[in-house]
Amino acid sequence: MSAAKTLNTLIGAAVLAGGIAAAGYFIGQTLYNSRVALNTAEVKGLAERRVSADQAHWTIGYTVAGNRSADMAALYAESEAAKQEIMALLSDAGFTEAEIKPGVVNYINEEFRDENQLLVDSRRILVGEIEVQTDNVQGVEQGRAKLNTLIAKGLDINNQAPKYHFTKLNEIKPAMLKEATTNARLAANEFASNAGVTVGGIRSARQGGFIIRDVGAEYGDSRKIEKDVRVVTTVSFYLTE
Repeated sequence: MSAAKTLNTLIGAAVLAGGIAAAGYFIGQTLYNSRVALNTAEVKGLAERRVSADQAHWTIGYTVAGNRSADMAALYAESEAAKQEIMALLSDAGFTEAEIKPGVVNYINEEFRDENQLLVDSRRILVGEIEVQTDNVQGVEQGRAKLNTLIAKGLDINNQAPKYHFTKLNEIKPAMLKEATTNARLAANEFASNAGVTVGGIRSARQGGFIIRDVGAEYGDSRKIEKDVRVVTTVSFYLTE
């Protein structure tokens, strides 16, 4: 039997056996490319990183209300006082003036009617929001806990869940791509060892998209501080005897 036929036989046997190499943070699955004149193996390399969010976006809503006879000037003064209390607490929690962004106050007139659609009563409501945009991610969790003291004082506050973002993907991309390619070669070497051949240079490579997920979540990337980053590369290597 010729050397070329021996090589093809060994590679075919390895493919039928479903050779999969796995170690640490990579998975490599090898396929023999029999449609081209050159002997090649295509493998996948995986790289993962555990990272922490570096930015947070937190919205705090506050509401004051009165009946239809309530004085609007007094309601606005009460709303302004609530806003100032929240902003003072945020400042004491370590957030800067630039990170605390008060929004507009919306007016709602809520009406109550009987079965004949006659007006029975109404409420005047003012709803405001304060946004916190910061890289002090850990401070957001601490600030949320402190905000409960204002709720205990009787302020009507909507302490919304923050959104956490990881924005430094470009800083870890090169190292992760290098790791994924290295793991792909490890997978190819495992296959080649079983087939009795040697892995040569790279014939072609394709990069998959980077995926960011909250730790333990199947989807979503903004609810948790800790996140997993993942990328898979597909690399075709030359094979020689």
